[in-house]
Amino acid sequence: MPRLTLLFLVALLASAARRGAVDASIVDGLEVGFYGQSCPDAEGAIRNVVNNEISMNRGIAPGLIRLFFHDCFITGCDASILLDESPAGDVPEKESSANGFTLVGLRTIDIAKSTVEAMCPRTVSCADILAFAARDAAVAAGLPSYDVAAGRRDGMRSNMDDLPGNFPVPGHHVPRLTELFSQRGLTQEDLVALSGAHSIGGAHCFMFSNRIYGFSKDADVDPSLDLDYAARLRQVCPPKNPNNDPQQAPKVKFDARTGERLDAAYYSELLARRGLLTSDNALIEDTQTRAMVEAFARDEVMWQQKFAEAMQKVGMLDVLIGEDKGQVRRQCRLVNGQEQQQLPWFRPHFPWFRQRRPPRPFPHNPMGDLINGFFRGFH
Repeated sequence: MPRLTLLFLVALLASAARRGAVDASIVDGLEVGFYGQSCPDAEGAIRNVVNNEISMNRGIAPGLIRLFFHDCFITGCDASILLDESPAGDVPEKESSANGFTLVGLRTIDIAKSTVEAMCPRTVSCADILAFAARDAAVAAGLPSYDVAAGRRDGMRSNMDDLPGNFPVPGHHVPRLTELFSQRGLTQEDLVALSGAHSIGGAHCFMFSNRIYGFSKDADVDPSLDLDYAARLRQVCPPKNPNNDPQQAPKVKFDARTGERLDAAYYSELLARRGLLTSDNALIEDTQTRAMVEAFARDEVMWQQKFAEAMQKVGMLDVLIGEDKGQVRRQCRLVNGQEQQQLPWFRPHFPWFRQRRPPRPFPHNPMGDLINGFFRGFH
């Protein structure tokens, strides 16, 4: 199959983010069929791994989509979220409270990388594997397939300090969400379309407990919630306790109707006042985004197309292209040259087993970061 080059104009953004490093460029130079000659079976092999993993655990599908979004939204699609260690000594992105124990799908990426490395050593980047895997996860969950352009290189840095203030959180409303997406070269329509990923997966109770307990001085429950829905949430989720372990918190599906199928039912649920997070419900409180929600609820085919297009745009954020930028990692969790730190008897088949510092405890703060990531709990 001939390579079809996808040309995109560079979108340089005007507004500066708090840390300066988050303004994004949508970069041209990626190609559909990039590995057609160098590793022609790569996409099929990755798809097989993803499908096999999802057949054993349906939570892998939303986890991979979320992993892709979390990687691309901060420093671009450079697989920085996959790194266990940063060569500069920074605490990596995956240990941020926006990620941490809630990341799902890392092992799937490890398996896909090991599989492809056995076929075509040092050829397919981890950033491309993650982009392919997110597409394959969406397709496994019910979305029609779409092309993924490739040619990304893997980054060599990862720092969890890049996230605070630069990432959408569950408590955000439309103006702030729109601002953050705009800084990444994404439109308000992209925001609403990508929010449809919440038709699969779910969230831990602490992500929305502020809506069902102690909402305000005048109302214990957020009055914008459907009363029966709020009552069901309270049956699953006890009042928050700062001493509870967040990892043990119950989880609730974003979409109680078709929670394992990626479809437009999410938008109908929003209009029925059954949006789980504040950021979900915010989409029907804003006039402009509500019109988009209503349109997607009426026309699932249109939403599927807009979702795929938005995922393609996300996949082009600040990508590294060319042999003079980044690298093709041999293992997705390590920058090349760090492999000697790994336990030798697990190499190369089990790259997720390696010596590393103990994980940082998740902060026992009830607001903890209400504040911890737009797609958090996506498993």
